[in-house]
Amino acid sequence: MSTRPANVLYDAPGPRARARNTVLTVLVVVATLLAAYLMVAKLGEKNQLDPALWTPFLRGDVWLNLIVPGLLNTLSAALVASLIAVPFGFVLGIGRLSDHALIRVPAGAVVEFFRAIPLLIMIFAVMYGGSAVFGLTVTPFAAVVVGLVLYNGSVLAEIVRAGILAVPRGQSEAAYAVGLRKGQVMRMVLLPQAVTAMMPAIVSQLVVLLKDTALGFIVSFEDLLNAGARVLPSNFGNLIPSVIVIAVVYIVINLAVGAVATWLERRSRRSRRTTATPVEPPGAIVVSGTTPGVSAVD
Repeated sequence: MSTRPANVLYDAPGPRARARNTVLTVLVVVATLLAAYLMVAKLGEKNQLDPALWTPFLRGDVWLNLIVPGLLNTLSAALVASLIAVPFGFVLGIGRLSDHALIRVPAGAVVEFFRAIPLLIMIFAVMYGGSAVFGLTVTPFAAVVVGLVLYNGSVLAEIVRAGILAVPRGQSEAAYAVGLRKGQVMRMVLLPQAVTAMMPAIVSQLVVLLKDTALGFIVSFEDLLNAGARVLPSNFGNLIPSVIVIAVVYIVINLAVGAVATWLERRSRRSRRTTATPVEPPGAIVVSGTTPGVSAVD
């Protein structure tokens, strides 16, 4: 008899299935290597692998004067937008669950409106609409941050609303039964449990927010993408190498943030597990043959 643990999701593959999976894996690996080879070959044909195009990235002044400042601007915009978008999303998400139509309807309208507008158009509208309509001087940094807050805050509001609704109804019913008001139930019962469950989704959305800072390119925001796609190529004529290097930097940053999201997800799963043993009341005598944890009081 096989000692392999049973899987409730699918049957263990048999010899034919394992052979088929092995063949498919080999084909995918070969296709990937072939695509990588063709890409490198095409880059070589276009002289994009010329060492003269890559040597600027070995210079310290290129990193200190161009790439690092762009990276700092990207991280600054993402950090400021995150600090505003998260509470903004919580307020809208809780507002959509309000019993009062004067709160619920406007909150829902704001969420649906800003989720429906492409972020690129929103940044463009804030940048040029603010000066044309209101006579305000809007900097590229402010335009990017406002656009990120409005769009991602609306998405986070839906995450918050779904997280609160995912808490079992019995939790709120029990809280109401002991005399808590709705605000106390939301603050003391629902939100603590919902935050634990939706934290990975929130962090994943913040990863999207970080990548969306690249859309500031449309308003000449001096971020990481601007350094790689505009400044570096104009100085060294190496557009493709610059874009590749900047993409690698983005990948490293997002992998780090993604690792945080994975850690939070595992931590939230462990926190939901119950490992405590039942505590018997004083004077209780465990009756032999009963279900563990069931006792008779002397």
